[in-house]
Amino acid sequence: MTLVATLIARDVRRGYAGGGAGLVCGFFLLSVVLFPFAIGPDRAVLMRVGAGAIWVAALLAALLPVERLVAPDVESGWFDQIRVHGLSLPLVMALRILAHWLAFAPPLMLAALVAAGLFGLETAALVRVEAGLLLGTPGLAALAVATGALTAGLRGAGGLAGLLLLPLALPLLIFGAGSGDMGAPKLLAAVSLMLVAGAPWIAAAAIRSVRD
Repeated sequence: MTLVATLIARDVRRGYAGGGAGLVCGFFLLSVVLFPFAIGPDRAVLMRVGAGAIWVAALLAALLPVERLVAPDVESGWFDQIRVHGLSLPLVMALRILAHWLAFAPPLMLAALVAAGLFGLETAALVRVEAGLLLGTPGLAALAVATGALTAGLRGAGGLAGLLLLPLALPLLIFGAGSGDMGAPKLLAAVSLMLVAGAPWIAAAAIRSVRD
């Protein structure tokens, strides 16, 4: 358990190091700010598109840390060293998803409070958006780690990560933006859980293929 806690703490520190979380939140807010400028000052329209705009900005912000989630440890041989301690790669990647979520989701959900003010969302709508992010961000974190593993060591990994992550994240976007509709939160939670369950195995297989 001590080793597990150490790995989680290490990855959370890396997530916040160098302003990583601040960069994600800053990019998220800048993306959100563009929507009112493009749509105009009509409050009714802004309230109607607010949840969708917040989720689009969250997806784009999720791309920022992908290149440094897995690739540096693959290049340094860290995964070979950690295997000596008897931890399986899928478990290590599951811990990395948890750590990435801890470093990524809470700041994003705080930034969403500011974004909700820009769209004039009422309290009930804000609660639905925050609940949707709480359900959906684990899936986003899982996708980011899996994508980081799949693109580790590849030239032009940043652009390739976008091509992989964004289409796979469409169900999260659809159900997250519609989290106020009947049944959408359950579907969002189901998709997120499926991604969290499958991503560690995909990421582990990708790392093994790079090492081989």
